[in-house]
Amino acid sequence: MLRSSLSRWAIAPAAVLLTFAAACAPADDSKDDASSAPSASDCAVDKLPVKTAGKLTVATDDPAFEPWFVDNDPSNGQGFESAVAYAVADKMGFEASDVVWTKVPFNTSYQPGTKAFDFDINQISITKERREAVDFSEPYYSAAQAIIVREDSKFADADSLADFKTASLGAQIGTTSLKAIESLGTEDAPLVYDDTTKAALALENKQVDGFVSDLPTAFYLVAAELTGAKIAGQFQFDGGEPEQFGLLLEKDSKLTGCVDQAIEGLTEDGTLADLEAKWLSESASAPVLK
Repeated sequence: MLRSSLSRWAIAPAAVLLTFAAACAPADDSKDDASSAPSASDCAVDKLPVKTAGKLTVATDDPAFEPWFVDNDPSNGQGFESAVAYAVADKMGFEASDVVWTKVPFNTSYQPGTKAFDFDINQISITKERREAVDFSEPYYSAAQAIIVREDSKFADADSLADFKTASLGAQIGTTSLKAIESLGTEDAPLVYDDTTKAALALENKQVDGFVSDLPTAFYLVAAELTGAKIAGQFQFDGGEPEQFGLLLEKDSKLTGCVDQAIEGLTEDGTLADLEAKWLSESASAPVLK
């Protein structure tokens, strides 16, 4: 969750980043051949191995934050991830009324074992470690990381990652934002919080110098949850490759290949780029920290 030689004041649209990632990332050998290229008949709604016949069960966390969801209601189709989920469902042949939502905490979604959902959409970063326990779809979004600080902090005017060497930084448990902090080589170990609400409170109470999250979540926190805070900037880590979010499925799910086809179709027809422009357009305005 919370995460180039691009211009200092912009990041690339998702469609461009996804193309870049596909070209630069190493081939993924972890997907099961049986789920990588299903036939059209295999992906017919009446043939799909879903949890409930004729229904698509989709999981996310509670609360579900903006701009990923709106009004903590995944079923309204509002917000980037809610809209993506319904677009995937439509591409797979489901009606909106056939989508059933269930609540699953972020840090338990990628644990091994049988799942009570068909896929989970919750800003879950695709990592090699998580692939050992679950399946991921093709990526539907590429995210930068962002550092949120108080406006009265000595780090408010920081313009490089080196400026944060002495900062105490925190992130939500189980997110790749924790790894992002580690990549900065800060003097203090990262502080860990159960959710973004608790991290935001710690920042307001001056218990931590900054909080790291994915960039769209950072915009939401600064606009709606925090007072006197700002985004110091965005950055990439792990060799500069963009962090990618994927739909999470049960390990070796026979549904993965069909979900992949839906994501690929939404990428090719421009739907994902359109949804990003609609719901995540503010992401272009954060300065880049190098």
